[in-house]
Amino acid sequence: MAFTEAQVKNLEAKLDSKHVKTRQVQDTILTYVEGWHVIAEANRIFGYDAWDRQTITTHCVWSGMANRNHAVAYAAKIRICVRAGPITIVREGCGSGEAKALTPGEAHELALKAAETDATKRALATFGNPFGLALYDRELAGVRNRKAIGSPSDRNRWVLRTAQGDSSFDKPEEFAEALKTAMNEAADIELLFAIWEQNVDTVRILNKCLKQNGNAKASMAKNLVSHLKNCAITLVKTSNEMEKAKTDTRDGLKIDKSVLTLNEPRRVRSKEHLRFVAQQPCLICGRVPSQAHHIRYAQPRGLALKVSDEFTVPLCAIHHTENHATGNERNWWLEHKIDPLPIAEELWQNNRFAFRGKSPSLS
Repeated sequence: MAFTEAQVKNLEAKLDSKHVKTRQVQDTILTYVEGWHVIAEANRIFGYDAWDRQTITTHCVWSGMANRNHAVAYAAKIRICVRAGPITIVREGCGSGEAKALTPGEAHELALKAAETDATKRALATFGNPFGLALYDRELAGVRNRKAIGSPSDRNRWVLRTAQGDSSFDKPEEFAEALKTAMNEAADIELLFAIWEQNVDTVRILNKCLKQNGNAKASMAKNLVSHLKNCAITLVKTSNEMEKAKTDTRDGLKIDKSVLTLNEPRRVRSKEHLRFVAQQPCLICGRVPSQAHHIRYAQPRGLALKVSDEFTVPLCAIHHTENHATGNERNWWLEHKIDPLPIAEELWQNNRFAFRGKSPSLS
């Protein structure tokens, strides 16, 4: 055998349950290991310079529009070559990936990356349990401490995700009440649905677990959906009242100013400036071209309104998507050790010539 005794021992070892993740897909809970962990295990067991990954084929299976986003599905085939002593062991794997994004290029890039990662995991899984082979066994006999794997009900922990961070609860009713409170505190429709999207998968799992266990509180998920609708209706009514108040002001009528909690911030719109920002290199990785990213915390949020175009900085498609996916944009910039506001101000000042005597429009 070409592998060393230490390598064989590692390949035959059980997969630690702490590396096994779960996710809800319709009515099924799937177990998997993350792509970065599989690659890290390959480096640990085979050695950084003793294995290679080659993309054999990629194919765009489908592309189209889904809820105003570009949606793409890819299939990929990957070849793994491991040098073990005098021989080279070759394994291949096929995988698929899907993605949605605001632009076609971003959607294709994310879906292709997901397909290649999936194929890589399938190819490496043929070497043994540390790469996820144990998860193909329904009994999970090759997983150490396998009882720790399962649905959130099995782990008895329910995690609420918000922009302020994650909170864990021992009981599903505690999670439900915390989610209701978070939805009540949402300042606008955009924030409300962002909170729901971050937690909807957990709500689905909660609903399934309560039904399977015959719990008397099986309608808890349905009540959360009803609460979401009520919060949305309240926010829409409040927005309509504010719009009416502003209209009455323009018509010279007396209004109840208590309806207007804050003065409306100035929001400048300039297509010329957005094009100028998009021509700059990404602040994180230096890629060009970039996309003009609006710094969401630069101004108070408005219903269906972005912050002023003067608060924009260049980000590539990958980091633009990563930024929007984060629950706390301030922390995201802190992690990258960048303060975007002074950069946005400098870009705005440097691009005054682009207006050519025309005043930017106000929204």
